[in-house]
Formats: sequence, structure tokens, C-alpha cells
Amino acid sequence: MPRSRCRAPSSAVPVLPLLAEAASAWLARPPLLLGYVGVSILAAFVVRGFSGFGSSMIAVSALTLVLPPAHVVPAMFALEIAASVGLLPSVWRDVDWRSLVWIVGGCTVATPVGLAVLAHAPENLMRALVSAVVVVVALVLLKGFVLRATPGPAATFAAGCLSGLLNGSTGLAGPPAVIFYFSSAGAAARGRASLIAFFVATDVFALLLARASGLLDAQAAVLALYALPFVALGIWLGHRRFIATEPETFRRVVLWILAGLGVAGLVLAAVRYSAAP
Repeated sequence: MPRSRCRAPSSAVPVLPLLAEAASAWLARPPLLLGYVGVSILAAFVVRGFSGFGSSMIAVSALTLVLPPAHVVPAMFALEIAASVGLLPSVWRDVDWRSLVWIVGGCTVATPVGLAVLAHAPENLMRALVSAVVVVVALVLLKGFVLRATPGPAATFAAGCLSGLLNGSTGLAGPPAVIFYFSSAGAAARGRASLIAFFVATDVFALLLARASGLLDAQAAVLALYALPFVALGIWLGHRRFIATEPETFRRVVLWILAGLGVAGLVLAAVRYSAAP
């Protein structure tokens, strides 16, 4: 009797043709748009390489001005994982594992809710939400917000829930976690290390959920592949500038850029809303 051959599931057959079609469509876009996406990703991950956070806030704000949030957010999950996983071994000993368990737990619980919002909310509303979140976070950090006491488990879990809601719906899990770790008493190295571990855990979970929900489509995958070289270059440049630049000066410039991008996004959302029939 002839041997039976194992066949791949039928759902896996069209993956490569879909990716090829999406890649062709992507490369057929105007060169100005491709350049804008590349420069935005590069700038975002220069900041990431320097500070350990901020890439999603910058990239999502910039890219959702010209691309659908439903494509940008899943792509950013993958890019954040790529940026974080290489850094984790070097900061493993500095991670605050006690708080990380609570904040990741809250984020895990709330991320599916955020993904449901992403799948059903109008695109213009998502743009406005992303922009508003960025403006608020930038202004809070520029004002020098500081927690007077280290939060307990309940408050840490609540911060994680807020991160999860924003992570699933806008790809911005970072703002609540950044405020939590860098506005509490503790060493900067511990906060940075905990954020890196946080991003690995939450973005892997969110990416799996996005794939299961059908949000990680060929367009998002092609966007992530296109962005990878810019991510690598940005991380390298940011790391090189870490020692040469005054951290507080660089941080304030980044926050003002974030605020400007957020305001631009809100204006664009308002214009599109007023022009809608």
C-alpha cells in the first residue's frame, strides 16, 4: 500500500501567497509614505534603545496618522518583542519580580478587552484615543509626576489592568507601567529592567491574542517585516547615544515630540470627523 503523506492544514496553504500579495501592495505605495514609515520607526526605536521605553508611544502616534490602527498595533507587538528579547538577559538580575507578577497579571486580564475594542471601534475613534492617551501621558511626565509611596499589590494590579486595556486597543501598554516604575521610589536600573521584562511578557501575550482574533493579518506582518531593519538600526543608535547625552534633556525632548504627535493626531481625527457624511 502507498504511504499516506502528511499534509499541512488547508488554512496554512494561502499564507505565503497572501504575504506576497500584501508585500507587493505595500511596496507599490507612494515612496513618501514608505519613507515616512521608515523614519518614524527609526526615531521611535532610537528612543527605545536609549531609554528602554517609548517606541510604541512614538511609532503608534506617527503611523496611525497614515495607516489603519488595526494594522499598526499588531505589528508593534511583534517589533516590541524583537527589541526587548535581546536586552532581557543583561537586565535579568535587576527586575523587580514581585511587582512584575501583579502588573503583568492585570495586563493579561485586561488585554482581551482592549483587543475587542480594537476589532469593533471605528478607525477614527481609535486614532483619537491613541492621540489623547499620548498627550495625557506626555504632559503628566513633563509635570514631574511622582508617587509618594510605593503602590501595593491592588494598585499595581490596577495599573496592569489599565496597561492591558491600552495594550489591546491601542498598542500602548507602556504609559501606565512607565509612570508606575519611574514615578515610584527605587533605582532607575530596576525600573528600566522591570519595564523590559514587562514588555516581553505583555507583548507576547497580546500578539498571540491578536493572531487568534484574526487581527494579525498579512498587512500587519508585512509592515513588521518592513520595519525590522529600522528597528535594529534605531536600537543600535539609541544605545550609542545613551552615554553621550544628558538623560533628562533627551527625555524632555522626547516627551514634547510625543505631545506634538498626539495633538496632530487629535486635529486629524477632528478634521476627518467633520468631513464625514
